[in-house]
Amino acid sequence: MTRLTPHQPARPAIAVFCSGHGTNLQAILDATRAGRLRACVALVLSDRPDAGALRRARRAGVEAHYVDPRASPTRAAFERVLIRRCEARQVRLVCLAGFMRMLSPVFVRRYRHRIVNIHPALLPAFPGAHAIRDALQWGVKVTGVTVHLVDEAMDHGPIILQEALAIRPGETATSLLARLHTMEHRLYPQAIHLMLAGRVKVEGRTVRIADRR
Repeated sequence: MTRLTPHQPARPAIAVFCSGHGTNLQAILDATRAGRLRACVALVLSDRPDAGALRRARRAGVEAHYVDPRASPTRAAFERVLIRRCEARQVRLVCLAGFMRMLSPVFVRRYRHRIVNIHPALLPAFPGAHAIRDALQWGVKVTGVTVHLVDEAMDHGPIILQEALAIRPGETATSLLARLHTMEHRLYPQAIHLMLAGRVKVEGRTVRIADRR
């Protein structure tokens, strides 16, 4: 066990919620390990027992749990389980990384302006679970990645960071996903760093990034 010295303050605890392979979780873990993100991934939660993210977390020595939504009588009751898990680890920031459940006001109000999500499109364009497919079907020339705060609506909260990506001629969903993943894995740890550093200031729907202190 690592002991803290007076010159080694505890890193803020974050929780990562995942439903799938956990590639963004891995990017966060890599950033903390490399020192680019001063945080501790204290908890990984998934609503799917076979999520690859759980295996990634456990290999990294991070506490990871499957929370069965069907074991709770209501959505609110399920989310109270998530809240208790987060409170037990004194989680400061909740990061959604491919978590395929929309959080209700029960959770959002408990962690208002302390929940972030990453989305593979330039919101407000193409919200929802099929953003890459939808962008290609619409024939847009530019898409990208958005990191935003989570509110009670789907892919709707104030935008922290965005980055655009030109769609190439003949682009496929597979090739576009791979290029967007590269962007996500760089942008998400950066946004988390800004949040934990207290540099994200929310004014209505506008997010302002404060200068370094």
